Amino acid sequence: MNDELLQSVLTCPVCGHARQETMPTDACQWFYECRQCKTVLRPRAGDCCVFCSYGTRRCPPVQAADAPCCGR
Repeated sequence: MNDELLQSVLTCPVCGHARQETMPTDACQWFYECRQCKTVLRPRAGDCCVFCSYGTRRCPPVQAADAPCCGR
């Protein structure tokens, strides 16, 4: 997968802090701790991972399958 498609900016819904992260290609990421306020983010209902809920790009499995969820 193109390296550019593995980059996503996660934005914390609590404090608004944004940080670019590299998404894993082999699993969904269910937790992410905001670097600023330390809130632990979890996917919203219906999403498979934090990138699908709070990122600028959907996770790699969803991008590849063009599906709403990556197997949950």
